Parts: sequence; structure tokens; C-alpha cells
Amino acid sequence: MKPIELLRQRIVFSENQFAELVLWRLAQPVMESKHSFKYRLAYVVNGRCVLRYDNEAGKGDHCHRDNQEIKYEFTTPEQLLADFQQDIERWNHENSCS
Repeated sequence: MKPIELLRQRIVFSENQFAELVLWRLAQPVMESKHSFKYRLAYVVNGRCVLRYDNEAGKGDHCHRDNQEIKYEFTTPEQLLADFQQDIERWNHENSCS
């Protein structure tokens, strides 16, 4: 089975803030993941990626926050998107962005 793109979307929040969401369904999991999804979710502010969720081969599910790589427990694509949105809101609040 070829990878199936489920989502490719750019959400513009303001002139200097946007999120890029990409999600595929795969025939088999990427190395170090236990599910059949491949994803890359990024939040960019002033041209800098300040938050990213991904599951690159060999690293498994994780997110990047404040220059730290943190393990992420993937459950469903819907929960992934909800967690990402919640982290965007948290980042904006902590960094005085509306």
C-alpha cells in the first residue's frame, strides 16, 4: 500500500504566525513508532519554528518545545491535533501572543 496523505494544511493565525500540518497513513509504522501514521506539525512565529511534533524514523513520536526534544505518546490522529492546538495556545500564553 502506498502512503495516503490524510491532511496537508497551513493555518494562518496572523501575519507572523502559522501552523503547518501534514499527516499520512502508512502501510507499516516508521521505525520506533507503534502506529501506521507519519506526521509533521509545526508552529512558526516570526519565521522561527517554536513548536513541532513529528515521528521521524529512528526517533519515534516526539515534540520539540523550547529547544528540547520530548517524547510524545501518540494515541490517535485526532488527539495529536488536539494536543498540538493546546500546545500552541500554551506557547502563545507563555510568550504573550494572542
